[in-house]
Amino acid sequence: MRTHQTTRKLALSFAIILFTGILSIASTSLKKDKVQDLNNYTTYKGKVIDSESLSPLVFATVGIEGTNIATVTNVAGIFSIKVPKENENSTLKISFIGYETLTQSIQELKEGKQNTLKMILVAVQLSEVNVFPNNPRLIIDKVMRLRGENYMSNPVLMTGFYRETIKKRKSFVGLSEAVVQVYKQPYTNYKTDQIKLFKGRKSTNSKKLDTLLFKLQGGPHATLSLDIVKDPYMILDEDVLDLYEYSIVNITRIDGKLNYVIEFKQRPHVKEPLFFGKIYIDVDKFAISSISFNLNTENRAEASAMFIKKKPFGVNVYPTSANYIVNYREQDGKWQFNYSRGEVVFKVNWKKKLLSTTYTTMVEMAITDWKPAEDKPFKASNILKMNVVMSEAISGFSDTDFWGEYNIIEPEKSIEVAIRKIKKKLLKGNK
Repeated sequence: MRTHQTTRKLALSFAIILFTGILSIASTSLKKDKVQDLNNYTTYKGKVIDSESLSPLVFATVGIEGTNIATVTNVAGIFSIKVPKENENSTLKISFIGYETLTQSIQELKEGKQNTLKMILVAVQLSEVNVFPNNPRLIIDKVMRLRGENYMSNPVLMTGFYRETIKKRKSFVGLSEAVVQVYKQPYTNYKTDQIKLFKGRKSTNSKKLDTLLFKLQGGPHATLSLDIVKDPYMILDEDVLDLYEYSIVNITRIDGKLNYVIEFKQRPHVKEPLFFGKIYIDVDKFAISSISFNLNTENRAEASAMFIKKKPFGVNVYPTSANYIVNYREQDGKWQFNYSRGEVVFKVNWKKKLLSTTYTTMVEMAITDWKPAEDKPFKASNILKMNVVMSEAISGFSDTDFWGEYNIIEPEKSIEVAIRKIKKKLLKGNK
């Protein structure tokens, strides 16, 4: 069935390879970057929180007004952004679903300290919407018809920060990070986006892996595959639209603009695993601002077949949850892919063992800058393959200024701890 093919296409971008073996930890750099002039930019750190509850706002967009430079907050609401000297008189613009857009003068930020930035929750009345449609499916249809007008119609060259992690229970057994360049094809065609690895590092903890090698295949391609506006096969393709139920559940604001909040779920008669979640659609322009969704994993056998590419005999593996988020950023009347994240939790059972093991895989990419691209994409020799295993492609954690002037997603606390342990292990190995 086509439905099985569409959901499998998503899952294969997160394909898991399991087999027996042992990995060693590498400590060499991918490539030597040109020396970065640290005087060309200033790094500012901050935490974005709700003004009343003081709870962190996760995956908020943080950008420099008048530029394409941006990043996102992590799961603790924390961000860091490197501001070029020529932009130090500019303003930070922070947006988050359901909150008033926050602007903050960069000159008022404290360098070297964590600045606390409070956002105000905004209430939206239904009366603010002039026309409230009764059929949400018609909104979805209009989104797809206007895709060529609302999203970039020319190729762009993006700089992005990518991270993937693999955890065995609560311990990290794999961590890869990279700065990549993305040749983003126009939303008016179906050509595949291309990725070039610019700089990266990785580490794998073979001791905690025991005899099971857990690999995540797809790398940065997995995050780009979540751009459902560019490649709508999962949820918005004509062949699958009728398999979902849609309902308008709310109206909210994103970056000062009204958005419909549309919930969707697979129809009861559809037995194969599909998705459920929420789509945020700009009321005036009918452009998708954000989408969060989950895979239905109730059918273990079907869900497992979608993700697992290879596994050893005697092991039963199935996903217990799979959740995704994609955010878009509007600038000058055009929306562009801004951030995506996918997290899948697997249960691994050995037939001869009583206890099962939980593995959690996560991939995320934030677009930190972009510019119009030349007509020709990357050279074939520089293109990152669709089936890349990042933990085999890059290495190195010893350089404290590894990222130079490039913006990254600030690591959450548990990842920071993992990085410190990796550096400590590398220092011992070099003595």
